[in-house]
Amino acid sequence: MATDGLPDARERRRLAAIVAIDVVGYSRLMGTDERRTHTAVKAHISERLQPAIARHSGRLVKLTGDGALAEFDSAINAVSAVIEFQQAMAEANADQAETSRIVFRAGIHLGDIIVEDDDVYGDDVNIAVRLQGEATPGGILVSRAVREAVNGRVKAELHAMGELSLKNIVRPIRAFRVEWQEADWHTVAVSGAPPIAAPGRFSALADGPSLAVLAFRNLSGDAGREYFADGISEDIITTLSRIPNFVVIARSSSFSYKGRSVDVRQIGRELGVRYVVDGSVQHAAGKSLRISCVLIEAGSGRHLWAERYDGAMDELFELQDRITASIAATLYPKVIGTEIARAQAKSTASLSAYDLYLRGVAAYNVQRTESSLDQALTLLHQAIAIDPQFSSAWAWIARIHWGRIQNGWGRFREVQALGHEAARRAVETCQNDPVALGLGGFGIAYLGGKPEEGVAHIERALALNPNFLLAWRFGGATYSMLGDHGKAIEYFERAMRLSPLDDDAWQSYHGISLTCFFRGHYVQAVEWSERALHYKPRSVPALLVKAAALALRGCHEDKLPDLVRQLLSIVPGVTIKSIRRAMSAYRAADQELYVEALRTAGIPE
Repeated sequence: MATDGLPDARERRRLAAIVAIDVVGYSRLMGTDERRTHTAVKAHISERLQPAIARHSGRLVKLTGDGALAEFDSAINAVSAVIEFQQAMAEANADQAETSRIVFRAGIHLGDIIVEDDDVYGDDVNIAVRLQGEATPGGILVSRAVREAVNGRVKAELHAMGELSLKNIVRPIRAFRVEWQEADWHTVAVSGAPPIAAPGRFSALADGPSLAVLAFRNLSGDAGREYFADGISEDIITTLSRIPNFVVIARSSSFSYKGRSVDVRQIGRELGVRYVVDGSVQHAAGKSLRISCVLIEAGSGRHLWAERYDGAMDELFELQDRITASIAATLYPKVIGTEIARAQAKSTASLSAYDLYLRGVAAYNVQRTESSLDQALTLLHQAIAIDPQFSSAWAWIARIHWGRIQNGWGRFREVQALGHEAARRAVETCQNDPVALGLGGFGIAYLGGKPEEGVAHIERALALNPNFLLAWRFGGATYSMLGDHGKAIEYFERAMRLSPLDDDAWQSYHGISLTCFFRGHYVQAVEWSERALHYKPRSVPALLVKAAALALRGCHEDKLPDLVRQLLSIVPGVTIKSIRRAMSAYRAADQELYVEALRTAGIPE
């Protein structure tokens, strides 16, 4: 239940990019040759549309007989997927007689949708459908909201079509026609396997974690389910490909083994990868579906992890999304854990920049004491000495410095300057690295006192990787600095949904507690800070929020002296002056409220 203005977790509304697609002249084609048209449309959707949606992290909501409705977290992903699909259709129609070509048109709108039983509703969905009806054959028509979200960020031109009066839509909609150059967009072949790469071709990949996802085997006895097995594999490839410093072999190479019995060690040698993901899809009893997945160390053939997933066929595409997210979320820490162990086992003389980076991240994550953070900094600076353009390493240096500030370790001005410089270097050298943009962006916001600039980098990180947990969490903190507390809570909640069992989930709890405090919801602020303290009892930020909220609640004042004594025992130097300094990036009104509350709680000047 929503309390004190907090969003109701059960309310199923969200912002999404909606894509509506249908076949031009479908009734005419069905009247001419019903069987051929139905078969051809079904094939184009399964072989071209669904893979394009999957590659760009979309979700097929439903098929509509002559088309489909899909949703995306990002307008950029939506436009990119539809361009790829339309280009693939143009290639498929090139050798077809004009009268028998299957041609699609598409409309895209960005807005607020209602989700019920995995279907989507609302005026903004209707706008996408009506835009589709106005699109030219083989074309794409988008709304102004989509245009503003993607302009300059996709390789396409958007031409103004003026305001359109759409059927059953109250207000006129400004529409834009999408045009693109074929050379700027690639399509993925749907048949015909490319030759297997020669041994050693990808040997350079051995310096970092490299992985091939094989085409999952369809064990269902139904060739019509082949697309689903391929879709699972493609979704995993797309999701893992967004992780920086994590090399995932393209589908065109890893799918070349489809239907063949090849030893995994041979695959590892031929593709130059350390890890292979294999799996299968089959029907279980009744209308159930079972998907099995295994992660294999290619060099030894050893199985590192295996899992089985069960679900109902009635929830086919939701099941695909859920399984893909679960597999990707599990594979990444498994692979990184193995990589860290590999780096720690190497002799000092053989360490590379990436090995040092992994060791630095591990040193930060294990204890997070002042000495472990110093050790992490030493390792990360050694990585930077080898590769000054290592953007992820610069980003982690910034993260460690703001951790030192939050815990009162080191001289504030010195730590702040070092952290801000590292954050600046991270975003300057990032080359579309979500880690550098996400962590570096927060460093610019928090350490540099520039939340507007920082949030732009964080949003770019999320455009590159919508599943990047840290960008959602630090995006929430940055929006809190900007005073956009409703959006801050949205971002923290998204982080919690992405990884509910994450060891650092307490940071999201703390973020919500601080945001609740700024909004004057002191009961919720105490509750969320206590939740954070349950997992991190000595968290200085969480203890401070609890003290501030208790001071303004007007009750339980008897708890405050013990709470302040606990704080001073953890960080003896904490004062109103040091807190004000650490909160300098926040809005002046929020800063002042927080500082006055802590003064009332008994924090010394």
